[in-house]
Amino acid sequence: MKKNITFTFLFFIFAITVTFGQQEPQFSHNMFTNMAINPGYAGSNDAICATLLVRQQWVGFKDPQGNKVWPQTNLLCVDGAVNPLHGGLGLTILQDQLGFEKNMEVKIAYAYRHALGKGILGVGAQVGFLNKKIDFSKLIAIQPDDPLLTSTKIEGNMTTDIAGGAFYKIPNKLYVGISASQILESKYTLPTVLASPKLARHYYITAGYYYPLPGNPSLEVDPSVLIKSDMTSTQFDINALLKYNNKFWGGVSYRATDAIVILLGMNWKNFHFGYSYDITTSPLGANGRSNGSHEVMVGYCFKIIKEVRPESYKNPRFL
Repeated sequence: MKKNITFTFLFFIFAITVTFGQQEPQFSHNMFTNMAINPGYAGSNDAICATLLVRQQWVGFKDPQGNKVWPQTNLLCVDGAVNPLHGGLGLTILQDQLGFEKNMEVKIAYAYRHALGKGILGVGAQVGFLNKKIDFSKLIAIQPDDPLLTSTKIEGNMTTDIAGGAFYKIPNKLYVGISASQILESKYTLPTVLASPKLARHYYITAGYYYPLPGNPSLEVDPSVLIKSDMTSTQFDINALLKYNNKFWGGVSYRATDAIVILLGMNWKNFHFGYSYDITTSPLGANGRSNGSHEVMVGYCFKIIKEVRPESYKNPRFL
């Protein structure tokens, strides 16, 4: 079956496939969004934490009709340690707009946590509920009888899938994680369209280290790496943050074949704020096609401290 669409739309999809080879969205603040890719991370901070992230990727990219088709992603991650369950719980809500395709995901995770050496190992599982919608009225077919593009309305359906992962952390020292998402490779069955989009299994490896500079403990260098693959293509992010008194940070990141990223952020009380700008190095940034990518992050963590009340005793001996 032929898939003849306008050249720009084909180029856009091709560029996404070649550039980072995954269906799942990418984040420049990946060192702060481990909950989004690894259910074993849930509860690893021994606190209740929430992270909200908004990403505008390849801003300025449009189709010949002037429609905004650059990816736009909103992410909310919440996780916390639950001692009675001997682990942690996590919730991830993701909204991802990619051209004329819109995805909504809700994922619930549990991680069993166990002391191992100087750190804690979390082994987790996750179930996800995913909804996909495609606006076929915006697609332009070269051949009007193209069997894949006969629909002229918004087609959508829902599916479920699972994920699993392990995350090991030594507080204020290092972390290592490995995970797999969309393990079942579920399919979406669209009501009046012959095509059935299929989820591709993704694999992630992440690691980070916290290194206070000798002789200047107010400065800390935090290098980290994220490797992601769908076994068709593989991409890696190499990151380095420089923190001052654990209050302010700045850094750079290199995403292979896609972008050089500048990151800035600060901690204030229990909040942390971050902003990143991706300088596009792929062909998508050539000839003014893209003005780069913007990402804003807000996070909040707090611990529930059980109030200890003084106990009193009554005894006739003390009368």
